[in-house]
Amino acid sequence: MAGILSKIKQFARSPQGRRTIEQARRASADPRRRAQAQRLLGKLRGRR
Repeated sequence: MAGILSKIKQFARSPQGRRTIEQARRASADPRRRAQAQRLLGKLRGRR
């Protein structure tokens, strides 16, 4: 498990990871995108 977390941290610090994080922040600020993400999470939670 520690290997996965270290890879995630390494990606988040990379330029590509920073761009991805910034895109996610912008998308989460949009109410339509936020509602879309909530619906997707609800579907994923319902399958378990």
